[in-house]
Amino acid sequence: MFAYDKPYVVNPSAPAESLEAKHAQPDNGLDVPSPDRYYTREFMDLEWRSLWPRVWLLAGVTSDVPEPGDYTTFQVGHESIIVVRQDDRSLKAFYNVCPHRGNRVALNDMGSASRFTCAFHGWQFATNGKLACITDEESFHPDLVRHRPGLAEVRCDTVGGLIFINMDGKAPPLLDWIGLPKGYIERYRIDEMNVVRHVVTEWRGNWKVGVDSFYETYHLPHIHPQTQGVMEDFSQYDLYPNGFSRMIVPICTKSHRIGDQETVTPDLQYMMTEAGMNPADYHGSAKDVRATVQAAKRARAARLNLKHYEEFTDGQLTDSWATGLFPNVQIGMHPEGVFIMRFLPHPTDPERFFYDNMTLYRYVDDPNYFVPGWMGLPKDTDVTGATRPAIERHGVDDRADLGPVLNQDVELVAAVQQGARSRGFRGPLWSEQESRVRHFHRELDRVLGLKP
Repeated sequence: MFAYDKPYVVNPSAPAESLEAKHAQPDNGLDVPSPDRYYTREFMDLEWRSLWPRVWLLAGVTSDVPEPGDYTTFQVGHESIIVVRQDDRSLKAFYNVCPHRGNRVALNDMGSASRFTCAFHGWQFATNGKLACITDEESFHPDLVRHRPGLAEVRCDTVGGLIFINMDGKAPPLLDWIGLPKGYIERYRIDEMNVVRHVVTEWRGNWKVGVDSFYETYHLPHIHPQTQGVMEDFSQYDLYPNGFSRMIVPICTKSHRIGDQETVTPDLQYMMTEAGMNPADYHGSAKDVRATVQAAKRARAARLNLKHYEEFTDGQLTDSWATGLFPNVQIGMHPEGVFIMRFLPHPTDPERFFYDNMTLYRYVDDPNYFVPGWMGLPKDTDVTGATRPAIERHGVDDRADLGPVLNQDVELVAAVQQGARSRGFRGPLWSEQESRVRHFHRELDRVLGLKP
C-alpha cells in the first residue's frame, strides 16, 4: 500500500544509477497556500512580472523547423515569439513585433520565409532579425532609425528536440536549469519524432489548476474509472531540482483496487495487440501481461532494428513517464512517441487558460508496428510525418475531440476552479500522492519571492 512515509516504488530492484530508480524525496513542508493564487488578478500580475519572463519556456519542437527559413510561433499570454531556423542550422528567437508600430510580422502559426514583412507598412527583416528594408526610409529623420531597428531577439536554446526561450535573458544555462537526470530527455530522441496532431483548447480554469490536475494519479479511480483495467493508479513520484518532477505510471496492468488480478480482460488483450502479439497465444494471468508486453516490444524493436530501444529500461517500454518541466509543461514520454501538454495562461483572465497539446510519433513503416492507443488519435490521422498538421483551435465552449479521458478533465478543471472561490475552501491539502503538486507550488513560490 501507499503510506505517507512509504512512497510507492515501481521497481524496487532498480539500480541506483538507473533512471527508473526512486529519487530521494526533498522536504517541501506542509504549507497550505491561500486559494487566491487561482483566481486573483494580483497573483496573475505577480506571475507576469516574476515568473514568465524569468524561466525557460517550452516554445516548440525542432521537427517543426527543419530547414533554414522555417519558423514557428509561440504565444504565451500577450507575448508572441518567432523561432526561426538560420542558414547555419542554428535557431534564433525574436519577439513577433515590428519595431515601427508594434504590428505582428509573422501572422501564421508556422511557415517558411526568406524575410519577414510587416503587413502594416511593409518593413522587412531578415530571418536573423536584422532590418532589411524601411519603406520610404527617406521620410524618416535619420536620427530616428540610425540604430537600424531590427526584431528584438529572445534567448533561445534546445535539448533533445525541444526548443526553449527565456525572455529576460537572465535564467541559468538551459542544461543547468533543467532539473532532470543527465540524458533523461535526450534518451527519447524527440528530435526524430514528428507532430501528428496539435490541439489548442481554452479551459475554464487557472493554468495552475490544469497543472495540478495532471500532476497526480490520485484522481484516476474517481474521474477516470475506465483506466483501472489497464493501469495502476498508484504511481512513483520523483521530485527533482528547480521544480521538475515525474511520475511513473505502470501500464498493461490492473489497478490494485481490482479484486480479480488473474483474468485477462479485453482491455489487456488490446494492449498485447498493440505490442504486436496475438492475445490468443497468451495463456498467463493478468499479473504477467506487463512483463510479457515489455518482452514483445523489445523483440519487435530488435526485428525492426530500432536501436534506441536498447537504451530503455523494461518499464519504459510499457509505462508512462509523465515528466513535469517547470513551470507549465507535462510530457507523457514513451519510446513510440510523446504527449506534450502546455498549460498556458490567458493574457487577461486568471480563470481561463489554454491547454496546448502536441502529439509526436516516431513512424515505423511496418504492419506489425502500431500507433499506441494512449495517443488518442482520430482514426484518420496521418502518422507518417509527411505533413505537419495545422493546429486545431477550440473556444472555451467548444466540444473538442480530445478523447473520453481528457473530456472528463475539462469538466473537472471547471468544477475545481469554481470551488477555489468558495468561502468554505481554505486551501489545498496535498497527500503524498500529490507530492508533485506541492513540489510545483513550492518552486513557484520561491521564484515569485513568496518563500525562501
